[in-house]
Amino acid sequence: MQWKLSDDRPIYVQLMETITAAIASGTLAAGSRLPSVREMAAQAGVNPNTMQRALAELERDGLLYSQRTAGRFVTDQSDRITQKRKELAMQQIRIFLSSMKEMGYTSEQTLNLIQQAVKEEHS
Repeated sequence: MQWKLSDDRPIYVQLMETITAAIASGTLAAGSRLPSVREMAAQAGVNPNTMQRALAELERDGLLYSQRTAGRFVTDQSDRITQKRKELAMQQIRIFLSSMKEMGYTSEQTLNLIQQAVKEEHS
């Protein structure tokens, strides 16, 4: 996992976003075991308590679950992962649409540009 952390937002939120993206993309597969809190904290260069907070929030969100003696795992509920993936996609789309609107593009013009880009991508 690539840990790109900045000072502009809480670190635990950025950790959650990175782990969520890894789950949504399949980098962290459904049902897979996560490294220990200490290992993940060391990889990210953060305090273990901060990593613990991020993982606990992801458990509350239903993307992770714990087994007392075995550790933490990515949920094996594919519908939950699909839902989160769609939420992330919609978030990116809203950001993109907002940027296009700020540049003066209408919804129709934006859609035409997207269609053009898709055609070029498949050529």
